[in-house]
Amino acid sequence: MADAGITHNGFNVLSRKRTGSEDQWHREDFIAAKKAMKQMICEDPAAALSSARHEFGEHGGVNMSIEASATFTVMEPETMRRMFSGELGPDRDFFIYSRHFNPTVLNLGRLMASLEGTEAAYCTASGMSAISSVLLQLCSSGGHVVASRTLIAHDKGVVVVVDNTFAPMVMSPARLGADVVVHSISKYISGGADIIAGAVCGPASLVNAMMDLHQGTLMLLGPTMNPKVAFELSERIPHLSLRMKEHCNRALVYANRMKRLGLKVIYPGLEDHPDHAVLKSLANKDYGYGGMLCVDMETEERANRLMNLLQNCTQFGFMAVSLGYYETLMSCSGNSTSSEMNAEDKALAGISPGLVRMSIGYIGTLEQKWNQFEKALSRLSDSGLFQKM
Repeated sequence: MADAGITHNGFNVLSRKRTGSEDQWHREDFIAAKKAMKQMICEDPAAALSSARHEFGEHGGVNMSIEASATFTVMEPETMRRMFSGELGPDRDFFIYSRHFNPTVLNLGRLMASLEGTEAAYCTASGMSAISSVLLQLCSSGGHVVASRTLIAHDKGVVVVVDNTFAPMVMSPARLGADVVVHSISKYISGGADIIAGAVCGPASLVNAMMDLHQGTLMLLGPTMNPKVAFELSERIPHLSLRMKEHCNRALVYANRMKRLGLKVIYPGLEDHPDHAVLKSLANKDYGYGGMLCVDMETEERANRLMNLLQNCTQFGFMAVSLGYYETLMSCSGNSTSSEMNAEDKALAGISPGLVRMSIGYIGTLEQKWNQFEKALSRLSDSGLFQKM
């Protein structure tokens, strides 16, 4: 039986069924995929995206059509058996059901694979569904997930999964050796704080297994992306590089200026950050150091007072969780996104009660927004809760 596949920049995403011997994942599967990708890797993710296959609309439109159907018809009865046996698949425009492969979602997957430099990708209804599906696919009963700040995993034959939600374009984990990259597309890639979505990027063999009609975690658990959402996202990815450069540029400018004002700033773009040299050596050229920075106000009272002034008095940003929005988003990590951690773990992670996390936006002019920040800080200083240098 011939292997059916979905072509992505010269590679095949197999759509045949797995055999019993394929149930357990081994490091060799990923090594083979990396060897296949080696000649195709483009260092700049924006250049890789521009080389991805462009899908035109059904009637010649420059944008692809949205395939909103939940189920798909066949012209001959025998075709159904051939599709369920894996002989015919999406590579030849044979689709069964949109919980399996959908043409519009499949196109977004091609873009994500190009972005991350992987053989294949498939998109899901949320970032958490992408993570859980990958882990359930890779780990069998009795298996282990090891999470740490520092792992030398490949030396032990362990598959490396990296969440790149905070640094698309800036970092390319797969190009640096990671086996699988997961995303919450809801953040920077969406950019509008209006969509919940995720993605799994990795070897074609993994994506194929996760979409297996009878055993795949994506197929069985059903974290299906709406094709209308997939279309919307596919229209935003082409300008992701421009957005990320502005997020990162403003974060670096603000971090340096905040530091000169006497604030305790945590940002890897600052030369005195302990991981600055490491990030500089790994990051993609010209994309900066990320759009996230932290200001440590030491106490929750000062942190809350600063955020209140920034939102309600000077309109610098919004008090909200998440990241990657065009407006600046602020939250006090200790009592919000990291509130599940105990005091000891927070101390180890450097999360003080007054740590303010900022996802720096790009709306307005840089100087306009900086003036808004300075005005809020002046008011805080007038209240005696901060002393400028």
